[in-house]
Amino acid sequence: MELRNIAIIAHVDHGKTTLVDELLKQSGAFRDNQAVAERAMDSNDIERERGITILAKCTSLEWDGARINIVDTPGHADFGGEVERILNMVDGVVLLVDAAEGPMPQTKFVTSKALALGLRPIVVLNKVDKPDAEPDRALDEVFDLFASLGATDEQLDFPAMYASGRSGWADNELDGPRKDLSALYELVLKHVPAPKQLERKAEPFQMLATTLSADPFIGRILTGRVESGTVKAGDTLKALSRDGDRIEQFRVSKVLAFRGLSQNPIDVGEAGDIVTLAGMTKATVADTLCDLSIETALPAQPIDPPTISVTFGINDSPLAGKDGNKVQSRVIRDRLMKEAEVNVAIKITDTPGGEAFDVAGRGELQMGVLIENMRREGFELSISRPRVIFREENGQRMEPIEEVTIDVDDEYTGVVIEKLTGPRKGDLVEMKPAGAGKTRIIAHVPSRGLIGYQGQFMTDTRGTGVLNRVFHDWTPHKGAIEGRRQGVLISMENGTSVAYALWNLEERGHLFIGAQEAVYEGMIIGEHSRENDLEVNPLKGKKLTNVRASGTDEAVRLTTPVRMTLEQAIAYIDEDELVEVTPKVVRIRKTHLDPHERKRQSRSA
Repeated sequence: MELRNIAIIAHVDHGKTTLVDELLKQSGAFRDNQAVAERAMDSNDIERERGITILAKCTSLEWDGARINIVDTPGHADFGGEVERILNMVDGVVLLVDAAEGPMPQTKFVTSKALALGLRPIVVLNKVDKPDAEPDRALDEVFDLFASLGATDEQLDFPAMYASGRSGWADNELDGPRKDLSALYELVLKHVPAPKQLERKAEPFQMLATTLSADPFIGRILTGRVESGTVKAGDTLKALSRDGDRIEQFRVSKVLAFRGLSQNPIDVGEAGDIVTLAGMTKATVADTLCDLSIETALPAQPIDPPTISVTFGINDSPLAGKDGNKVQSRVIRDRLMKEAEVNVAIKITDTPGGEAFDVAGRGELQMGVLIENMRREGFELSISRPRVIFREENGQRMEPIEEVTIDVDDEYTGVVIEKLTGPRKGDLVEMKPAGAGKTRIIAHVPSRGLIGYQGQFMTDTRGTGVLNRVFHDWTPHKGAIEGRRQGVLISMENGTSVAYALWNLEERGHLFIGAQEAVYEGMIIGEHSRENDLEVNPLKGKKLTNVRASGTDEAVRLTTPVRMTLEQAIAYIDEDELVEVTPKVVRIRKTHLDPHERKRQSRSA
């Protein structure tokens, strides 16, 4: 049977998971009566809710006597660590581009890696049936992107297709029959070469581990492409690190391969195919699994270093333990260690007291997804403000810089550029019209300057702006960056908030809570209209009297409070504040202060 291995590259929300759904359906991977969820490849609840791909996943389908292995790659930069290694498993890439938006930052990031590996792309212009689609402009932008990334003449001579993933068709011409995806299957078989590894079946077994996961029944499992030889259950193999050091020797307990959306046991994994092995206990991503006679590891892409860190601690507020059932530091540590086993992009270190843990990762979204998963499992946590990780080079302090691409209505360009290049120390790289009354702004901004900017950006652009960011480079430290300008309103009492008290506090700023909500001393209940923090009493009821007077008994009408999402709260807090996360609520509070210090701050307010 012929074999092809391809990866699908696309920016967030350009429709790759929907297209893979249709490829599977039309190839007969599902039974006629099989119930299949929409976006079947997004198996995680959060992936479905947010419409993003977080975990790289493989699938396999058969068409016209050939097997095509497809890898669905994450589109967001925070999960980009997965992408680079996955490209080593494939022989061709399908670049999916929204015909209205054109190539976006994550497209550029992953495509540069694919072109550097010598992979020949197939360009699919998706959503061409939308009213704002401009496929010719998008195609020109893709060509310009390839040229700017140093593509070879062979790579620049790419085939292009026009498609609608949701409607389930792809054609070589814009005005084609629009029936099905058969033209795309045929193009993949014709344009993507068969794996070179097929010629190396007789050599000793070698495989580079590309993705890591855990199964509750068979333990740690590693997926990759077999570079040479064959493997079957019962074989004894060894694992080598990137430097060639021996990690462990193990017996293969199971060999699995992707068939449709499920992984099924197979008798023999052969060179060129993408398989999953079980049986190891220490080997991880970027390690080489090989025959005992082999001494040299396969070249591997290093695991990208983390760029931000967040402290996870126990919830020690007065309301701790009321919502969740996993509150001890030991249980939190076990869960974080379990996460580190299957997510190579994060690093966990214990803090000196042992009550909190520093978790380093690739970005705020990655941290937000981990915290969201934990709160759904019943955990209660205290989360610190994200901190950027610096590094030293030749005695100089270096910090990460991100390339920010913004599409915004023309009237808001001034305020966006002012905020990015002023207090946030960004450099404007490019600014050009994007059509339909919008401007595209590209800037290089320190990662520190982007922490907490998303909410402010949405306010400045009245919710119409689109911001995308991707790691760009390391640069010398740019000096202090101004934090949040507004102070906060802090509760000075424990109890239940009273509508009358909140009504009187509304003139002081925006409130984060409503009436009849539990509050405690040190909890932040709103944003002050001035720059200083202010201690207030949200429990103060109305003084009652037996004398009736007109106008005194009017109903209190409160303004709707600002309810922050988890990510907004983490981005909002300052250095001396924490986010309290439980399965039901997200609160913000000050870190515990000495009573004298609290009084001093209150007097200065």
